[in-house]
Amino acid sequence: MHDLSDFNIVFLLVGAGILAFVITLITIPTIIRMSRFKKLFDIIDERKIHSEQIPRLGGMGIFAGLSISILLFVQAENFLGFGGLLAGLIILFFVGLKDDILIISPLTKFLGQIVAASIVIFFGGVMITDLHGFFGINQLHPIVGFGLTIIVFLATTNAFNFIDGVDGLSASLGITSALAFGIWFFLIEQYQHAIVCVALIASLAGFVRFNLFSKKNKIFMGDTGAMIIGYMLSFLAIKFNELDLSLNNNDPFFILPAPAVAFSVMIVPYFDMLRVIYIRLLKKKSIFFADKNHLHHLLLELGLSHKQITFALTFITMIFIGLVYWLSDFVTIRRLLLVVLILALLLSFIPEILVKRKRLKNRQL
Repeated sequence: MHDLSDFNIVFLLVGAGILAFVITLITIPTIIRMSRFKKLFDIIDERKIHSEQIPRLGGMGIFAGLSISILLFVQAENFLGFGGLLAGLIILFFVGLKDDILIISPLTKFLGQIVAASIVIFFGGVMITDLHGFFGINQLHPIVGFGLTIIVFLATTNAFNFIDGVDGLSASLGITSALAFGIWFFLIEQYQHAIVCVALIASLAGFVRFNLFSKKNKIFMGDTGAMIIGYMLSFLAIKFNELDLSLNNNDPFFILPAPAVAFSVMIVPYFDMLRVIYIRLLKKKSIFFADKNHLHHLLLELGLSHKQITFALTFITMIFIGLVYWLSDFVTIRRLLLVVLILALLLSFIPEILVKRKRLKNRQL
């Protein structure tokens, strides 16, 4: 491939997006037919909202569109960690695929996620090295940076897996977060990273076409798709924080509280996971115990449709992203995190209060 200067960056971005979208659109119908032939459907239990048999291998289509697009459009020599990113993605894909077909234990999935993240660190050279002054901490010891990087990968990957409970939600939140990172990468002229963001957005958009807007060819992303989203956004969030360190403080796109901004870009899945884990621990249940305490379950009980929930939580995410980017010029990491967490907590009380009132009213009838 020629140097980036020989091409129009717009052509590369558009080309990567179109290819990822088209490949996903072409691949998913084949996956649906294969799933029906092999009877590979999502397991129906008391927690599931759907009652019909629906394939759950949509992550295969997302992987196909994403991986082929970035392989063809990203210049590996200008992208630190590209090989590690792809190697970890492939490992996570097979871990998720096995879980979607055979069902594996949470511990096995955790180990697969740790292996994928470790490959990114050791073979990609991508790791959290600095906390940007959070609690007065800047440069980290490599061992601490390694541990923190693993935690970020595990937290983000599982957060998007947790939130994948209604049609289009995990994918739409993934699109929104990738768009926020992608715009910033584009503005600081990190075009290779922007291309990855576009490829992820387009492949997820192709999946949403079937998952949210199709009745005849409906498909779920499964653990494969959800883990791919979390894995890719973990990588992009770490890159966001590390590349921000390379900017001058006077640079118009330098973000002082970068870690808080990265957290806020994915506030809905993060906060929902923290909230659900807290409730489970409070009830002395395993954090892997399946229940109906997620925000989307509360909104469903209030009578909102899948589309309404997806659009509402995506819109809220956009509001948070706009807010933190605006506040990043005025506040420190700790204050920004505090503001974001308080707002998220207050917003989460609204559906809880409404659900309690509805349940009380139903008992009185």
